[in-house]
Amino acid sequence: MAADYSKLLDKEVWAFIERSNSYYPPDKVHYTTEERRAIYDRMCRDFFAGYPNGISVETSAIAEEGHDIPIRTYRNETRDDAALVLYFHGGGFVLGGLESHDDVCAELCQRTSYDVVSVDYRLAPEHLHPAAFDDALAAFEWAIATSERNIVLCGDSAGANLAAGVSHATRGHSRRPTGQVLIYPTLGGDQSKGSYVTHAEAPMLTVSDMAFYDEARTGGADIPADIAYAPLKDANFANLPPTVIVSAECDPLSSDGQAYCERVTADGGRCAWFNEKGLVHGYLRARHSVGRARTSFTRIVEAVKGLGNGEWIY
Repeated sequence: MAADYSKLLDKEVWAFIERSNSYYPPDKVHYTTEERRAIYDRMCRDFFAGYPNGISVETSAIAEEGHDIPIRTYRNETRDDAALVLYFHGGGFVLGGLESHDDVCAELCQRTSYDVVSVDYRLAPEHLHPAAFDDALAAFEWAIATSERNIVLCGDSAGANLAAGVSHATRGHSRRPTGQVLIYPTLGGDQSKGSYVTHAEAPMLTVSDMAFYDEARTGGADIPADIAYAPLKDANFANLPPTVIVSAECDPLSSDGQAYCERVTADGGRCAWFNEKGLVHGYLRARHSVGRARTSFTRIVEAVKGLGNGEWIY
């Protein structure tokens, strides 16, 4: 049964949805990738909330064979050296970059006092899977090679998929992530049930939107058994880092967060899943205008802070 969003969403959330949708023309389905990126970038710029006081920023790159991976490092003048946060932005593996989540990373740095490194991984369709994952893994390997601090992985949507992929890929490493915070993650769940059905036509992200992004990411190839593509396909969820998942209730992807958390805890790990009532995909941009989003962002900050200090607060 389809959800009734007139009852699930409050006025603040509807205002956010309407503001977001105002950037997209009715015929967006016919737009090219570059046109979609231009619209997304303009929307993100217009939601940009600025930098908090006390934050310095440096843009550089990780040198990889054949290409560089741009990164942006955020530092707080009241720095806490316990941890470093690697942040992977959302955007369906097609959109976004260092600018799209610039203020989110700055605020995460300010509120945790940890250094935050935003990773500008390669995008599809120019670079098909596993290019984005390879860059995410390379960023983690760079982080452990250049810092003795705990490494916390954090990302939203597509970026949360990359964070989880890195956590699965590094379980056998001598240094592994200290924790991961996955924000409305896409993890390759069963699209025949749960939120994929109830919220198939949710505001901000639909199942058909997801199909478009998946086609761009894979080039149409069928890769169902690749854990780096769909972490929920893993047969073993033991020895993963402590995990906090924050989903949006009105989002096709909310069941992915639940399923992933159940798999982690069933295999003896620590996981907490929060399904934020009355919120939609992409609500990080609403953290200054929607009370529910503001509360959820505080939950995210607390999760990152605790995991960075090696604490489990749930």
